[in-house]
Amino acid sequence: MNILEEFDTISAVATPIGTGGVGVIRVSGDKAFEISDRIFSKRDLKAGKIYHGWILDGDNKVDEVIVLPFKNPNSYTGEDVIEIHCHGGVNVVKNILDLTLKNGARLAERGEFTKRAFLNKKLDLSQAEAVADLIHSKTRNFALCSAKNLSGVLSEEVSGIKGEIFETLSRIIAGIDFPEDVAEPEYSYLTESFEHSLNRIDKILSCVKSSDILRQGIKVAIVGKPNVGKSSLFNALLNIERAIVTDIAGTTRDVIKENLDWDVAITLIDTAGIRENSSVDRVEGIGIEYSKQSAAEADIILFVYDSSSEFDDADSAIFELIKDKKYIPVANKSDLAEYKNTLPQFVTNPVKISTVNQAGIEELKAEIKKLAYDFSSDDTEFITNKRQQECLYKAKESLETALSAAKEGQLQDLISIDVKAALIALDEITGEVITDEILDNIFSHFCIGK
Repeated sequence: MNILEEFDTISAVATPIGTGGVGVIRVSGDKAFEISDRIFSKRDLKAGKIYHGWILDGDNKVDEVIVLPFKNPNSYTGEDVIEIHCHGGVNVVKNILDLTLKNGARLAERGEFTKRAFLNKKLDLSQAEAVADLIHSKTRNFALCSAKNLSGVLSEEVSGIKGEIFETLSRIIAGIDFPEDVAEPEYSYLTESFEHSLNRIDKILSCVKSSDILRQGIKVAIVGKPNVGKSSLFNALLNIERAIVTDIAGTTRDVIKENLDWDVAITLIDTAGIRENSSVDRVEGIGIEYSKQSAAEADIILFVYDSSSEFDDADSAIFELIKDKKYIPVANKSDLAEYKNTLPQFVTNPVKISTVNQAGIEELKAEIKKLAYDFSSDDTEFITNKRQQECLYKAKESLETALSAAKEGQLQDLISIDVKAALIALDEITGEVITDEILDNIFSHFCIGK
């Protein structure tokens, strides 16, 4: 984007494209009210009021709408904003969008409305990223945590830490620049201050694992021999007929994935039956290799075997593939007569299920959830993304270096270099220090219209 386009008037659809009750077109910039006067049946709109009327294309009525005007700086972007609420529908929304473009706006880029909100100091960078997280959240829990960040929970804590560090740095600089008037702070004070700030950073970083789990979810792969009921279990957990089920070995040839919201985002993976057999054709062979790869990448394995048949060498061979993973033994076909041979010692506390009568399915779900929650702590006070975590680790590293130097009584002007580096790293989280490249990368992940 060139500088001439940076703050011109932009327009985009702010609701998903498709048939629906309402569609919203958002216009932001100096020409927003001028464009409204050209296409809306009401003129001279006042902020804080809601207007009902018609969008007009010359003498033709396009749609009956509600218009919400906002004057800067009291808008989402901090600019003049016009929101047009029309009837949902691809053509209706597109016609109104085209009219705004024809009358002086240009089509907004991805995330440009939120980028302008950041540049106009309506949001800091961590809050702007929370907007994207809120939109793309896969689970209720992650949506709630993203809303906390949007409200400023993370940015307030980071600002508090920055305030502490800045106060310490100010005392160091004052002692260096005005030695005749201001004494350098005691090293014991520096040590205590750095340790306190590090503890606050560590408190945020203690939530990293929970953050990653909430953001990325858990991969759960269903693994076993052919015909032990993997696809039937996949369908039962989804409560839909998603995978093809037959009594023919090798029916599943590919990896099938579906997402579930069980407070933690679950990616459930149905895999081809693993078997080593000369009768396996090339396509099934590829599917088996995909299954092994899925098992290697999964966070949790559902190790399914047929409880009505002998637990044989093929079952044991599959167990060897997954024994170092978190796994749940699943004894399927419990509605049939159970095979009486003793199970191997490694198959402990299997969950007995039947995909025919749904016995044990709820118990299995509970076990999956329990194991999934073990991947994360209960601490979700601060939710961070990878960029923010990298900034926190950089700040921590710099402060630890400053702390070590303070304990050794090194020159305070040298200590101040690391303290400044820590501040810069924290400034990157909230956006006081940021490059155009990083900024463009962040907002490129937004949808158009946000």
